[in-house]
Amino acid sequence: MTTTTSPAGNATAINGQASTGEQTEQQASKPKVDVRVKALRRFAAAITLFTIAGHLVLGFEQSPLTPIVSVLVAYAAALLMERVDSWARGVTPEYAGGAHAMVVFLLPPHITALACAMLLYGNASLWPYIFAVMVATATKYVIRIRVRGRLRHILNPSNVGIAATLLLFPWVGIAPPYHFTNGVTGALNWFIPLAILTAGTALNAKLTGKLPLILAWVGGFVAQAVLRWLFLDHSLVAALLPITGVAFILYTLYMITDPATSPSKTRNQVIFGVTTAAIYGILVVSGIVFGLFFALVITCALRGLVLLAEAKLGHLRPVIRQRLPLQRVPGRAASAPAPAGGHG
Repeated sequence: MTTTTSPAGNATAINGQASTGEQTEQQASKPKVDVRVKALRRFAAAITLFTIAGHLVLGFEQSPLTPIVSVLVAYAAALLMERVDSWARGVTPEYAGGAHAMVVFLLPPHITALACAMLLYGNASLWPYIFAVMVATATKYVIRIRVRGRLRHILNPSNVGIAATLLLFPWVGIAPPYHFTNGVTGALNWFIPLAILTAGTALNAKLTGKLPLILAWVGGFVAQAVLRWLFLDHSLVAALLPITGVAFILYTLYMITDPATSPSKTRNQVIFGVTTAAIYGILVVSGIVFGLFFALVITCALRGLVLLAEAKLGHLRPVIRQRLPLQRVPGRAASAPAPAGGHG
């Protein structure tokens, strides 16, 4: 059986190939979407909406002026420190390049400021929040290491700002758990945590890829609670109770998963999450309050030491290889160097 192809069919095929080629060129010409920027936008939008709802409906107990001042201070501090840092290193500031570059640059300080304003409680004073935001911003420029030729900050900014404020000013505390749903009753008490959990899980699954870290952290948290119950006679219900709070959900989905200061490989994510849970358990046993925030600071610092050691080892490997004697294969004589101009 023979198959004939009409000229019209050939023309259709050629046109089809041409259109496919044009589509491929159009797809290639489209700028790739930066997943990190997309995640930052989602994070910023989520925490902004939650802050507005918190002060209007949910019953946040901080002054409504607190998030506004925190954001303005964060913007100013980030722009100033980036300008000074870029001048000192002789590079172009990250915010240079138009409105889009400026918006992208301000997303992290925006998130940091609202996190500090939401989670800290400094009574009627504004300066504890300003202090936390300044510390958070400064650590991004002061505590950095060079990884693969790039300077990277290793401490979660909002977390370290909160931890430093809690450590230095004992009269400042964490916002009470009830204030996240203080102004609502009935089904909304369950809907709000469920909505935050669903949105945060979807965000981390699609954009940050931090689900292994989340599962490792939650699993490690449950494990340390069970171990404290079995060996130290702690109440299991009390040890597991923080999981039911909105603050724990926010910490789990929006703080510990910070893409810039947490690992990307699955194995490293698991280690990071389990380590944070283990350090938290040790801090609780030691009688240290606010263990969630201190545990993350310690874990990030330990990760920074590991990255620094890996970088140093990477620099030493070529030197070690040059100094090591050539290994001879048993039963073979060492090959003599080829004479100059020879073909080897």
